Amino acid sequence: MELRHLRYFLAVAETCHFGQAADQLHVAQPALSYAIRQLENELDAPLFTRTTRHVSLTPAGEFLRAEAIRILDGVDAAQRGVRRIAAGRSGLLHLGLTGTAAFSHLPTIARIVRQEMPAVVLDIQADMLTPAQCEGLRTGALDVGVLRPPAVGEDIELRTVEVEPLILAVSADHRLAAEPVVSVADLRSEPFVGYASPDSAVNEAVTRACRQAGFVPHREHAAPGTAVLLALVAAGLGVAVVPASVRALPLHGVVFRDLLDGVAIELALAWHRGVDNPLVDAVVAVLSAALSPTPSDRVEETL
Repeated sequence: MELRHLRYFLAVAETCHFGQAADQLHVAQPALSYAIRQLENELDAPLFTRTTRHVSLTPAGEFLRAEAIRILDGVDAAQRGVRRIAAGRSGLLHLGLTGTAAFSHLPTIARIVRQEMPAVVLDIQADMLTPAQCEGLRTGALDVGVLRPPAVGEDIELRTVEVEPLILAVSADHRLAAEPVVSVADLRSEPFVGYASPDSAVNEAVTRACRQAGFVPHREHAAPGTAVLLALVAAGLGVAVVPASVRALPLHGVVFRDLLDGVAIELALAWHRGVDNPLVDAVVAVLSAALSPTPSDRVEETL
């Protein structure tokens, strides 16, 4: 049984007229009649009752009509699904995000994907540092990452989506809490709270900024993540220089202040250069168009 036989059969079943069905199908009536006879012979059952004036479905034909509709609807849905996947508009995408990006960008990213690519399902892995994301992109554990450059290795493609200012976090009773803005040089004598990972891109950016201001930061405490880092700051155990997106995590006892020095850190989409995956290409294109900063939004990096 061929799909075209089912389509021919449905055309006749809907019109109850071989001539009209042939016109709809753009085939010759004798060819249509022959195809229906082939189908009946294969099924060993008459599908139509034919008279010189009337064509109607037999009970077997009524049954086949319902089944043919179901089968052809399924075939059409399968074709649409295959085309969506081939075009990168459907499928499961494994997305990794660095710690603060999960708070500042994940809601926006999820909303964009849901609106623009509703057949794409996100598998989200948050609080991943850049080296772990790069390794995940190489092994296939991740399809797309949202990370802090630089990437580890030359096979990772990056597209900047934000140049984010670094800001100061201090306890509410700290001497600098009363200042509207602060210079990095003002932190020379302060104990710092940093991230525990030696691969932290934020730690590296803070160290570069402090060295430009003429000193090396003394990290007195290290935190495994942003929530703990802010708790240590609230306790008065040190100051922290963090991405501005941390403001999305307000904590009682912590005050955020802008830094005068124009210190900034990038956030970028990342994917593996050698992977041929239409879904990755499509998601990167959609997110890049929606998230990429305009020239007026960019913060000049002075590190």
